[in-house]
Amino acid sequence: MLRWALIFLVLALVAGALGAGGVAGLSMNIAYVLFVIFIILLIVHFFQGRRGTRL
Repeated sequence: MLRWALIFLVLALVAGALGAGGVAGLSMNIAYVLFVIFIILLIVHFFQGRRGTRL
């Protein structure tokens, strides 16, 4: 998921440099949403991993 966020970020930077503001804004929003979802899943995974079962 982080890979897709970085791909959309690069796409937004290239589109912004070429003057395509609409595409750049949309790509930046998608990258932001994917990055936030990645961070949330990373935090959930971190807390579940520390709570492992002990026998």
